[in-house]
Amino acid sequence: MLVRIDHVAIAVRSIDAALATFSQLLGTEVLRITIEELPQHHVRVAFLSLGETRIEFLEPLSAQSPVAKFLDKHGEGLHHLAFASTNLEQDLHAAQKHGFQALSAPMRGAEQALVSFLHPKDLHGVLVELLEKAKPDLPPTA
Repeated sequence: MLVRIDHVAIAVRSIDAALATFSQLLGTEVLRITIEELPQHHVRVAFLSLGETRIEFLEPLSAQSPVAKFLDKHGEGLHHLAFASTNLEQDLHAAQKHGFQALSAPMRGAEQALVSFLHPKDLHGVLVELLEKAKPDLPPTA
């Protein structure tokens, strides 16, 4: 089941510049920032958290990055809207049953979440990410 908006993602040329700008706007004392590189996706990501609200910044690591192609075509700005799922496989299947085209099979994304994207042509021009948070390892049983 889709339970909430997890984050809004913004494609940027420089995460450092974007974080500086948004930190000025929002005030650095209330922000939590995490940065991660995902070489398999040719992207560097940063999550800026303000309370329960999260913004993801996407910076391409190479010209092969889908984010680099997005920036070339659209410039900096809104990249996708991400919805948290309690069961990605089930929600993806339901979306496809309703005619939404998946752009990828589920794969590991930032923060080790399982993610899949739905085509923007089916969603009024908005790229949608469905994600299931990585489950923490369970402690060993005695």
